[in-house]
Amino acid sequence: MDLGSVAGFHIIKNSLYVKWLMFLRLTDLWEYRTMMNYARAALLLSVLTALFMALGYMVAGQQGMMIALIAALVMNGSAYWFSDRIVLRMQRAELLDSRDAPELYQKISQLAAKAGIPTPKIYLVHSQQPNAFATGRNPQNAAVAVTTGLLEYLKPEEITGVLAHELTHIRHRDTLIMTIAATIAGAIGLITQFAFLFGSQRRNNQSSSNPIGMVGGLLLLILAPLAAMLIQMAISRSREYQADAGGAEISGNPLALAAALEKIHRLADVKENPYAQANPATAHLYIINPLHAGNMAEWFSTHPPIEKRIERLQQMASRFSPTRQEIFSKGPWG
Repeated sequence: MDLGSVAGFHIIKNSLYVKWLMFLRLTDLWEYRTMMNYARAALLLSVLTALFMALGYMVAGQQGMMIALIAALVMNGSAYWFSDRIVLRMQRAELLDSRDAPELYQKISQLAAKAGIPTPKIYLVHSQQPNAFATGRNPQNAAVAVTTGLLEYLKPEEITGVLAHELTHIRHRDTLIMTIAATIAGAIGLITQFAFLFGSQRRNNQSSSNPIGMVGGLLLLILAPLAAMLIQMAISRSREYQADAGGAEISGNPLALAAALEKIHRLADVKENPYAQANPATAHLYIINPLHAGNMAEWFSTHPPIEKRIERLQQMASRFSPTRQEIFSKGPWG
């Protein structure tokens, strides 16, 4: 064997070794993000459940607190098993297969393979507002829904970025966590209304046995829904930033995703999504807030400012390495 062949062999071996190490580092990064998401979400959901129990106590004392705990567990279980069906039905989403939209189906299958997850089901929401969302309790039982406006107004590379963003939510199990958070937050608002109706009478009759007291109880009734909304915002906002970064990694084009976000944001102000307007509790699932400016929900938007999201993607593009994306997409052996 000549020296040239030996040198070539060592170059190939070293190149594969470097690729393998980089691939492992990227895989470990995904797993680390997923574990951190679980830990953070568990903490935040515990706080939501505690608020729910506190409001139950305001309504009916210790018995109300136990009922609230049981209700929270039931809601979490229902959200775990049926959240995807509930959300899709609320949005009047229509199931698509490879015959209905072959190009879309092929694209999302390719992106799912890059993300290392099964190909999710694809749904179509009949709305001229360009938008998309993901739902499902885990990658094996997930779905991605896109609107007719998304397919009409966005370029192919922009659609790719949006799909990659939603697949990142699925990979990180974000859809499950955000759905449960929304369920409990909505329940806190509902039980607060009962507390206002029935809680004052109980405080007057049993004020001596209520350690929270009248003033503290009133503050709890006022602040608990706000705290629930802020916690839900924290869950959703942090995940949008991470999904943007993951979508850029999977698609390999941060600027296309940034362009898609800008276009969806601009058109969402002039084109209505009637299903989201009728069910504002689902707004945080969409890649861009589907509710029109001026709506009360806009005051507590669960989405980060669009300018910051675009700025982060632009910064990511400036240091983005195509080789790094190629390794992540194809694995260490090319």
